[in-house]
Amino acid sequence: MRALTDETFAEAITGDAVLVEFTAAWCPPCRMIEPVLAELDAELESVSFAKIDTDAHPRTARDLGIMGMPTLQLYRRGELVAQLVGARPKAQLMKWLEPHL
Repeated sequence: MRALTDETFAEAITGDAVLVEFTAAWCPPCRMIEPVLAELDAELESVSFAKIDTDAHPRTARDLGIMGMPTLQLYRRGELVAQLVGARPKAQLMKWLEPHL
């Protein structure tokens, strides 16, 4: 999973399908979802996975109004197409992603 910064975020989301996790080191649900996202990253060739630490890079989260973590945002060519707040099991994440694949 690619680590993003405030400076690299805008360019990173221009791909065909990019899932970004907004995360923080102090967030237990974020730690719970990390292995699930790593599995999906390995399985789904059609989606690029990235994450941004909102403590280290707060500007992007602030500009997008991210209030809860983890927040997952799916982008297609720079446009936000889906958002999910909170940790979910793998099956639920796949069900959420499927309409956008």
